[in-house]
Amino acid sequence: MTSAGDARPVPSTTLFEAVGGEPTFRRLVDRFYAGIATDPLLRPMYPEDDLGPAAERMTLFLMQYWGGPNTYSAQRGHPRLRMRHAPFRIGPAERDAWLRHMRRAVDELELPPETATALWDYLERAAYFMVNVMEDPAAG
Repeated sequence: MTSAGDARPVPSTTLFEAVGGEPTFRRLVDRFYAGIATDPLLRPMYPEDDLGPAAERMTLFLMQYWGGPNTYSAQRGHPRLRMRHAPFRIGPAERDAWLRHMRRAVDELELPPETATALWDYLERAAYFMVNVMEDPAAG
């Protein structure tokens, strides 16, 4: 799409804008962390007594990634997701638990299907990317 008399493409709406901006990302992350708070596998990965700081970091990251304000980078620099998660053992069981909580959170947003799919596809790829232990000791 171009504007009249201009060959440059008109910027399309970002996913950040399409989903309703910051309030939607806050609902997503709040619901996700409500699940994490009671998860016996994942909760120990969050050493802080209060999950609030981790939730805030995730909210700022997701908002920035999807076209919102760059507050995350302004406060923390480059995301470096794998480096920041490297100290934690993330195997298939942890990935799958993370995805279960995130799936519930995304579903509760009741986004239009194409928007929900775009968001979920990214989250699923990110979860697989964070795996740093290939074998699952519980499996054998």
